[in-house]
Amino acid sequence: MQIIYWSLVVVMIFGIVGAVVPALPGSSLILIAIVIWGVVQKSFAAISTPLIVTGVVLLLSIGVDFLAGYIGAKKAGASNWGQIGAFVGLIVGFLGLLPALPVGGPLLGMLLGPLLGAIIGEYLYCKNFQTAIKAGIGIVVGTVVGNLIQGLLAIAAVAVFIYTTYPQVFN
Repeated sequence: MQIIYWSLVVVMIFGIVGAVVPALPGSSLILIAIVIWGVVQKSFAAISTPLIVTGVVLLLSIGVDFLAGYIGAKKAGASNWGQIGAFVGLIVGFLGLLPALPVGGPLLGMLLGPLLGAIIGEYLYCKNFQTAIKAGIGIVVGTVVGNLIQGLLAIAAVAVFIYTTYPQVFN
């Protein structure tokens, strides 16, 4: 039973990483691991608190993901074109650098793609390079702050799981 428990904790740690790194599963992976633990235990009563906390974290993560980029964009004066450019840049950066740089390429693409995409999108809208750069940086900073908040929320969900289930497994 302990092997299954620690295996699921490792899956949850990958979920924490996924909460911080875009395009990887985060809080949903943690939630799935908790549900698997409930199935293994044949009782969801023992995991009701972590299940509720993780469900709330998942909903908050979705909200933070949306709001952080939006607030960062608005603070920097970005238009919808900059936000669309950042999204397209994320996809192109992830997929475009995947074959070119198999080690670190997708991660580098996920960092640089939104910045360049936001700058290009904003420049197409306002035709001012300084404004475009400011908007691109604002969108990326907002997104990074949002990802860090999501990571903290994911850590809290895993901590609640371990705190509530550890005594069941190791007593």
